[in-house]
Amino acid sequence: MPSHAGAPPSRRRFLALSAGGAVAGAAALSGCAMQVSSGVSGSGETVTLMINPDDLTPELIKQAQKDLGVKIRTVKYDITKLIAMLTNGNPPDLVRGIGAVDAAYFAARDVAEELDPYFARSSILRLDDLDPVNDLWRYDGRTQGKGPRYGMAKDFSQDSMYWYNTALFDKTGVDYPSETEPVTYEEWLDNAERLVQRKNGQTTVFGGSYNGLGKAILLTSLTAAAGGNLFTDDFSQVDFSSPEARKALGWYIDYCRVRVGPSIIDPDPNTWDGPTYQANRMAMSNCGYWLGGLINTAPKLAEVSRLAPAPVFEGGPRISTCQGGTGLWMPRKARNKDAAWRVFEWFFGEAPAKARASGGWGIPTLKSLRSLMPAQEEHQKQVLKVQEAELKHFSVASFTPYAKWEGLESIFNQIAPAAMRGDMSVDTLARRLNSAMNEQLKRGKEQVG
Repeated sequence: MPSHAGAPPSRRRFLALSAGGAVAGAAALSGCAMQVSSGVSGSGETVTLMINPDDLTPELIKQAQKDLGVKIRTVKYDITKLIAMLTNGNPPDLVRGIGAVDAAYFAARDVAEELDPYFARSSILRLDDLDPVNDLWRYDGRTQGKGPRYGMAKDFSQDSMYWYNTALFDKTGVDYPSETEPVTYEEWLDNAERLVQRKNGQTTVFGGSYNGLGKAILLTSLTAAAGGNLFTDDFSQVDFSSPEARKALGWYIDYCRVRVGPSIIDPDPNTWDGPTYQANRMAMSNCGYWLGGLINTAPKLAEVSRLAPAPVFEGGPRISTCQGGTGLWMPRKARNKDAAWRVFEWFFGEAPAKARASGGWGIPTLKSLRSLMPAQEEHQKQVLKVQEAELKHFSVASFTPYAKWEGLESIFNQIAPAAMRGDMSVDTLARRLNSAMNEQLKRGKEQVG
């Protein structure tokens, strides 16, 4: 997409940021034109980051001030607050975002800065050192994965890969998955049914969890694994009734119906897989490599934990997507762009990046930092071997720019439980999802177009 420096985004584009009800209070957004950034920056600047508290420790923030001569002010990430700040012409300098589902959304609305000129002159973030996962942060006005760069991932996992607990496999007599050849999704579900443990009608050990980072991006990835695309070619509609999307949706509903793992109708009290897996109450978890950061804090659990390739659908391609790629992007009207870029380089290529890599909390997005990934213990070497082999199957599953993933997820969560309980056919579910989601996507496209 062309750069639009100096052209204030229209009010309609800002309203589009909240299309589909993912953000409360959209009607109250002001339509004022944004102030144009002076672009003046240097030592002693204050750079405002809108991030989550666990993205950057207070110690690292102090270190940044010492190393860079730049003060870092953090604001907790909140989409409603972000839209208000963008609209009022006072945006943060850098903003947290999920590359897989946010990059095209913000780029299409002309609120994200194109970062190619910054990358071109950086000696820290060199283009030939960038892992392909950073293509999630590219958007050419039509397709995610191509065109200008709007951000970068801080680390990543191939989120269809799954961890498994060998002790729980041994207890139930289920064979370990291959380290090199993926199981089919049907085999994965069969194993989960054998691994689940119940007592007095209660599930004591989940056979497996397969919920991805969110239902919208999970179903996008599953449809790609079936050989199709959840969205139409122009990303303006979903089509759950295509053979590939129907296969993906049918498999996920089967997973929910057999109640082998957490779902909307069987929620995990811990709300996510980490604590449950850590408590030896989950035999398989599809969290991808990054869960190793948590697993490594419990040596006994780490010894019995293994990572397996992403499953495949019979007859489908072997692909292994990233459903996250969380990182930072720079608003086009940020006031301290040069200082913000220096913080960006530090966050992605210096002390914070090295700390993340050595802890096992995701694969570094700079290839030069791969040597820091944990490989001291035998089980860590096994994990690394499987992960390195999986990298060659990485694929970008493009997401629509016309709706926030939270809005599509909300629709799924309202409509799908009836099908999960067996009270609605998968074909009826597909039609209802098409109808409700396409209405939201239509509104989003009108507001962007």
